Amino acid sequence: MNRISTPQTEKRLYKIALSLAIFTIVYNVIEGLVSIYFGYQDESFTLFGFGVDSFIEALSGLGIAHMVIRVQREPTACKDNFERSALRITGVAFYILVTGLVTTGIYNIYIGHKPESTFWGVIISVISIVVMWALIYWKRRTGKALNSDAILADAECTRVCVYMSIVLLTASVIYELTKIPYIDAIGTLGLAYFSLREGKECFEKAKNNMHCSCRHN
Repeated sequence: MNRISTPQTEKRLYKIALSLAIFTIVYNVIEGLVSIYFGYQDESFTLFGFGVDSFIEALSGLGIAHMVIRVQREPTACKDNFERSALRITGVAFYILVTGLVTTGIYNIYIGHKPESTFWGVIISVISIVVMWALIYWKRRTGKALNSDAILADAECTRVCVYMSIVLLTASVIYELTKIPYIDAIGTLGLAYFSLREGKECFEKAKNNMHCSCRHN
């Protein structure tokens, strides 16, 4: 696909890309606050961990917003120090989250912990899946119009948020219907798997120019 030639259209598309990045940050902060609150109230660690992950995603979103501004100014520029630092900090945060999720998940399995309810886990995960799929659609559409590998890569990364929402939804629905012990704890291990993948990817991106249209590697 050729890059768009109309400056006004390009400016409008970059404005959309930046708006999507900002919306992602705001949404994740709100989702994180709500998930942590209800996760704590209902003693659902899967929902609580999902909320913590949302805050990390918001942190990652800051780097994405900065990336959009950088790409708009110079499409062929490499990642700058801010982006690489944001990726490393986000990667560390994901690894810390993985440690907490795995430790607590195993402990809850050992003691047979059961949350009071996972109703809010169902509601929040369904909303999250709808919102994230909408973001993927618009990010992909905008990235293709701009012929931007970086924006398209961000759209693909958003898919992981969908997978984590599906983990939360699955664990929450099964527990709400069956009240089987360990389901919530198993859900935290599922979140830990995807968090580990995201943390590893953050460090890989920080070390190289993956999804970056640089003049040299």
